[in-house]
Amino acid sequence: MNNLNVLQNRPKSLTRLNRNSKIFKTIIHAIQEKKGEQVISLDLRKIPEAVADFFVICQATNSTQLRAIADFVEEEVKKKCGELPFRHEGHQGQQWILIDYINVVVHVMMPEPRKFYRIEELWSDAPSIGHDL
Repeated sequence: MNNLNVLQNRPKSLTRLNRNSKIFKTIIHAIQEKKGEQVISLDLRKIPEAVADFFVICQATNSTQLRAIADFVEEEVKKKCGELPFRHEGHQGQQWILIDYINVVVHVMMPEPRKFYRIEELWSDAPSIGHDL
């Protein structure tokens, strides 16, 4: 749960994103390129207590893929959008990597933590869209 605590004490952006935003599309495309599974985005914009506009959640099949997805997301966002993450957590544990871009928070997870934390259920009042190819 440490990864979720990271989100509490960070600045909130004044700029609102949508699913057509360049950073959002870049993140989804980067995850798909590295074969992330069960890719879903949660639209948190209408939830007052939400820490971001969107959560993007995906699953990796092994720790190598987990790291590859997270690294590629950061690479592509830097290259195409000129943005570095505000923070990232979880590279050491290799179970759940969180990449925080303020408006979009990316969760790259192994199957067990994803089942345990059930982020989609925690934020079930947020509209969700699947992004699997």
